Amino acid sequence: MAASIIDGKAFAATVREKVAGHVARLKEENDITPGLAVVLVGMDPASEVYVAAKHKSTVEAGMASFEHKLPADTSEEDLFALIDELNADPKVHGILCQFPVPDHLNERRVVARIDPSKDVDGLSVVNAGLLASGEKGLVSCTPLGCLMLLRDQVGNMSGKNAVVIGRSNLFGKPMAQLLLKESCTVTIAHSRTQDLAEVCRRADILVAAVGRAEMVKGDWVKPGATVIDVGITRIPHPEKPGKTKLLGDVDFAEAAEVASAITPVPGGVGPMTIACLLANTVTACCRANGLAEPEGLTA
Repeated sequence: MAASIIDGKAFAATVREKVAGHVARLKEENDITPGLAVVLVGMDPASEVYVAAKHKSTVEAGMASFEHKLPADTSEEDLFALIDELNADPKVHGILCQFPVPDHLNERRVVARIDPSKDVDGLSVVNAGLLASGEKGLVSCTPLGCLMLLRDQVGNMSGKNAVVIGRSNLFGKPMAQLLLKESCTVTIAHSRTQDLAEVCRRADILVAAVGRAEMVKGDWVKPGATVIDVGITRIPHPEKPGKTKLLGDVDFAEAAEVASAITPVPGGVGPMTIACLLANTVTACCRANGLAEPEGLTA
């Protein structure tokens, strides 16, 4: 069979539209504008591109965007002082510090300084604990995006076998928790999993997030499975000297012959991340003001 392609770019556009609609209603009915603050320490070129993209998306959704660009030698004390100000600012509903930060700063300490109710990246220990406990928190954006794609593609996931390849705190563990919440039977696989291919073959839902290009082959995929490819590896383009090509963790050509649906790389999971950042900011805004949460934008 030929798998249907899950168009993450198109789906992300619908999420952004929903966000913009919620923002417009919050302004009209409650005179509240959701606000997202992004902190960038140093001049990392890739980070500057990401921050610019987040600012553009935030403004396009009708939200307030607060950018704070700090020099690379900013002390932890000064960074924490800024985060404390943002924590206390009622106009700011979401805060994220763009990583990586310079070596003299500790990312875990930075995340821990952000008010968990404004931690729209969903990286804090508090939000991880809330997710694991089945309580309301803010969920890491990429797993949340994958969940939205799966809900749209699969519908009711109750009782399905789900395998997540990768056990990172950033993606693998929260993804597994989200699938458990959907009543899937979940296996977290990793580099030490025995007979990984056989484990994957049992999955109705296969999520790959290990960062190894085309590791998952077509014969690892159960016929009719839904495959979500989170991996991104940049390699020299085989046909265009001086250019690069993006590959996922799944051998797309092989898996697409077996799966019922699959995300491409690029254009699959990637576009969902910023869309879910906006969704998390609206959710945080609603919770901060005691308002109903936006339907379809939360876990």
